[in-house]
Amino acid sequence: MTAKPETEPVLAPPAAPAVRLRDAALSYGSRTLWSGLDLEVAPGEFLAVLGPNGSGKTSLLKVLLGLQPLSAGTVEIAGGPARRGSNRIGYIPQQRALEATVTVRGTDLVGFGLDGHHWGVGFRNRRERKRRVEAAVRAVEATEYARMPLGLLSGGEQQRLRVAQALVSDPSVLLCDEPLLSLDIAHQRKVSRLIANQARQAGAAVLFVTHEINPVLPLVDRVLYLVDGRFRVGPPDEVMNSATLSELYRTDVEVARVGGRLVVAGVDDHDHHVQEAEEA
Repeated sequence: MTAKPETEPVLAPPAAPAVRLRDAALSYGSRTLWSGLDLEVAPGEFLAVLGPNGSGKTSLLKVLLGLQPLSAGTVEIAGGPARRGSNRIGYIPQQRALEATVTVRGTDLVGFGLDGHHWGVGFRNRRERKRRVEAAVRAVEATEYARMPLGLLSGGEQQRLRVAQALVSDPSVLLCDEPLLSLDIAHQRKVSRLIANQARQAGAAVLFVTHEINPVLPLVDRVLYLVDGRFRVGPPDEVMNSATLSELYRTDVEVARVGGRLVVAGVDDHDHHVQEAEEA
């Protein structure tokens, strides 16, 4: 009897990148923020975007949101070209405390993530919309205060609801623009973990623009560091070291771990890296 040939296992094709930039460049007039940027971010990956003020971090998010065209190269996000208003992209803006007079409720804010940020536009199935808003609020542990006016909530409570707003549509990509600003260390850690945990459970890619590297360092898969048109992409240990940052800044930069903190010294805005942090 002739033995049957063994059947090789069929391997699933690798998932397409959630974000892909090819030879991307962005310029304003004669000033080039960055050029020749090749970047792929996988589903479920957490990428921290770092660099000094004016290096093009927020501008990168604007490109991915379809708000700013590239000067050169191509961009794809969530399986298609970057465009405004995609419900496959969640966005957490910079933290800005709201005035006490703001009467919009937390659940209304979260619902904007389904409505396209317009009043009166919603899912035809109101029950499904309500279920998804309530689920997002529970996920960020905000049920206690979600029906209160936003103006009466603390900055940390408001930011949790912004995270729920970004996650409520089950996005493929989550873009976070300095979401830790104005938060104390405890809330920085909580918000960072919340974003990472919720996004990874849903298989969403995270691009996290921040000046405070330490609260997210234990969560980061890779770092994109931008400085004066130059950049480096890689795991934190390959990027956040003295040799790499000295090359990017073109001056002597020292990187050290001190008392559970990552400290960068030798650049003008080095203090944005000096934050208390837990080790992974």
